Amino acid sequence: MSDNEVTIAVDDCYKAFGSNKVMDGLTIDFLEDTITTVLGPSGTGKSVLIKHILALMYPDKGDIRVYGRSLLSMSDDELFKIRESFGVLFQDGALFGSMNLYDNVAFPLRQHTKFPEDKIRRIVMSNMKDVGLQNAIYKMPGEISGGMRKRAGFARALVMQPKIVMFDEPDSGLDPVRTSLLNDLILDIHGKYGGTYLIVTHDIRSARKVAQYIGLLWKGKVVHWGEADEAFRSEKPFVKQFLAGDSAGPLGMD
Repeated sequence: MSDNEVTIAVDDCYKAFGSNKVMDGLTIDFLEDTITTVLGPSGTGKSVLIKHILALMYPDKGDIRVYGRSLLSMSDDELFKIRESFGVLFQDGALFGSMNLYDNVAFPLRQHTKFPEDKIRRIVMSNMKDVGLQNAIYKMPGEISGGMRKRAGFARALVMQPKIVMFDEPDSGLDPVRTSLLNDLILDIHGKYGGTYLIVTHDIRSARKVAQYIGLLWKGKVVHWGEADEAFRSEKPFVKQFLAGDSAGPLGMD
């Protein structure tokens, strides 16, 4: 097990929407300078987990701590400040359709800093180069492929030099080759800058390729958390079924 410190601690969290228990005592840690992939069937609360870590939702019971501080006890100003240490890549890249790629990536810097434009340009161009889009800065989101939109979204997620980067199904809508290339990029960027990466995905191949740690969610709980190799060797019926993609096992169509 790693000696890395815990960056994010989700501690015994419960969340229900009516009779639907999305979190039912969910407990999971995310470690400094590691990549953790969160997997699980649809409807198990993977995206809801990200919203709780961003304090866009609050648990009905339990606690979420970032760098040891409870999000539940923070003021709005404190939450705003700590969110500056987060970068988020949403499923579709969440780009502004009326802005070219350069302005999309520059947007957080213009909103949250008082940097002069020449410094903003240096930072933006460095991040665009990191994701291979330095020659597409004037393209509009509607003019580029889904894979390029993901890369532009990744550049924007990195532009504030976040210590924590969260990916909400980054492979959604991508073919297997572009998914593999995006995974290569995630590994390259993490190797260059470090940080705590949390990746929510359904894609087992992505988890196998990028994850150092795997958290597997089912019925509102974490049924496995540990090093990726350990997860893929697990003999627990649900873990083994899900990671192998088998039809036989405790997970059915319901």
